[in-house]
Amino acid sequence: MLGQVEAVDLVKQFRTFKRKEGLWGAVQDLFSREYSTLRAVDGVSFSIQPGEMVGYIGPNGAGKSTSVKMLTGILVPTSGEVCANGHVPYRERMAYTRTIGVVFGQRTQLWWDIAVVESFRLLKRIYDVSDADYAARMAHFDEILELGRYLHQPVRKLSLGERMRCDMAAALIHNPPLLFLDEPTIGLDLLAKENIRQFLKEVNRDFGTTVLLTTHDLSDIEELCDRLMIIDHGRILFDGQLDELKRMFWRRTQIKFELKDTAQGAAIEAFNLPGVGKERLDELTYRLSFDREDFTSGDVIRHVVSAAEIRDIFIEPESIDEIVKRIYTGGTIPELQGR
Repeated sequence: MLGQVEAVDLVKQFRTFKRKEGLWGAVQDLFSREYSTLRAVDGVSFSIQPGEMVGYIGPNGAGKSTSVKMLTGILVPTSGEVCANGHVPYRERMAYTRTIGVVFGQRTQLWWDIAVVESFRLLKRIYDVSDADYAARMAHFDEILELGRYLHQPVRKLSLGERMRCDMAAALIHNPPLLFLDEPTIGLDLLAKENIRQFLKEVNRDFGTTVLLTTHDLSDIEELCDRLMIIDHGRILFDGQLDELKRMFWRRTQIKFELKDTAQGAAIEAFNLPGVGKERLDELTYRLSFDREDFTSGDVIRHVVSAAEIRDIFIEPESIDEIVKRIYTGGTIPELQGR
C-alpha cells in the first residue's frame, strides 16, 4: 500500500570547499579550490500512512532537517524519489504547498509588524479558504489555543509561546492533510508545551491530519507519536513503533526506595550488590538501577528490604531519553545489524 509520504533511496550531497586562512589564502581560493562532498542524506527510505503521527529524531548534523527540506520541496534530492500527497514536492511546488502545513520553531510565517488577524486574513486569501471554513477553523483554534486575546496584537509583541500558537493556526488555516513540524515546542514553558501538544492531538483526531515531527524534546515524541524514526550520519537507524524500541533497548530498571527514617540511610550506604548502581536523591530516598539481564526487580527488592526498613517502593522504567542516548553513543539495533 502506497503511503501519503513515500521516500525511496533519498540522497542529498553538498559540494563544499575548504577555505584557506588569511588574505593570501583568500586570493589563492579565487584561482584554486579544494572541494569535498558531504553526503548529508544517504539512501533514506520510508513510507508514512494517512493519519500517522511520526517522530523523526537525530543528533545535530544527522540529516533530519535536510530530509524534511526535500519532503517539503525546498531542496532537490541528488538522487532517489520522493512523493507526498500525490505530488513530487520539488517539481510541483505551487500545487504541493497548498496541501501541506509547515511550522519551524525558530521562524514564523506571520508578518512581523502587523496584527495577527491580518496575517490570518492574508493566508485565507492565498489559500482560497471560504468565509465559512475560515470562520469555523478560527473558532476551533480559539477554543483550543485561546487565540482571541492575541489577534489584534502585532506578532513582534507576542511571547514565544503565544507566537507558536498563532503559527500552528496559520499552518492549518487551509486544513492541509499533511503537517511538518520542526521543533514546535523549543523554548516553551511546560504549560505552553502542553497546549501545543493537546492541539496537535485534537487536529490529528478530528481532521485525520498526518504529522511528521522533528524535535530534540523526546517528551514530545512520547506524548504524540506511536512511531519513531531515528536518523544518524544520513542513514535511518530505526523505523518502528516506540514500544518496539523500548522493548529492544530497555535493559535497565530503576527502583526508588523511600526509607522509614534517616537512620536507615547508613544501611543503604553499606548495601553493596555488584552491578547495581546507587543514587541518593534526598535524606529518605535512594534510587537503585541495574541491568534486567543480571537481576529481576524482585531480587533487588528482597536484598534491600533485608538490609533496611523501607516505607515505600517505586519501580521506574528507563526513560526514552536514556534509550536514545545509548543508541547515539554506540548501541546497536538487532534488526538493522548487517544492513
